[in-house]
Amino acid sequence: MPREARQISKTGVYHVMWRGSAGQDIFHDDVDRIKYLEILLKYKDNTNIEIYGWCLMSNHVHILLREGDETLSATMKRIGISYVAYYNWKYQVRGHLFQDRFKSENVETISYLMTVVRYIHQNPVKAGLIDEVANWKWSSCDEYYGGRVYPRGLLNDDFILKYFSDNQEISRNHFREFNERPNQDACLDEPIYKRRCSDEEARIEIQKILREIPIPQLKTLPRESRNELLREIKQIDGLSLRQAARILGVSASLVSKV
Repeated sequence: MPREARQISKTGVYHVMWRGSAGQDIFHDDVDRIKYLEILLKYKDNTNIEIYGWCLMSNHVHILLREGDETLSATMKRIGISYVAYYNWKYQVRGHLFQDRFKSENVETISYLMTVVRYIHQNPVKAGLIDEVANWKWSSCDEYYGGRVYPRGLLNDDFILKYFSDNQEISRNHFREFNERPNQDACLDEPIYKRRCSDEEARIEIQKILREIPIPQLKTLPRESRNELLREIKQIDGLSLRQAARILGVSASLVSKV
């Protein structure tokens, strides 16, 4: 069955979400996250897209952007190819990293623009990783609050802040109140479920078991060695089978069978 064509946004603004293949992690450390943001900046400059918000989670990324000199699909393909090349080189692995097709939704109104940027910033809070949105280092939130995020020049916060006030200080204060307001937002039909064991906690415990073996390389080990480690990993307190499979980049059925 052919894929349904993406609907073109009349404003050129989209909310994009891209997950790791089979839910696997796409970022394993801060260096990975920095590299992804640097690639995003590179293609912002090369294709004239405008970035209004982002949040990097362990196994997916959210971006709020306006299309530039080429189609959204073309730009996202360039970003994906660049990051996958880096990832495969660093971890000495092959194969798919991202899901074949990123998700996107049109942002046609000011009201929904505000909803999306708040949803993106609150992702780590609703996932139970932090208590306050400003404490997540890997989102655009802190720059909206007047701080500095890396890399400089990636975010265009004026586009959204201008809707709150012409006075920058007042605008940032009003934005902060809105951004932290409790809500039931579920953009892109992606409800967030709080885990018993957070991904960050799970990765730390998994790495203790793997010792010097990088997490992405577990699936390349000989079957007997791999399964022995998987049996140990399954004993981690609060870790679900699906969560383990996603972090390790293997199927949930493999984890459940060992």
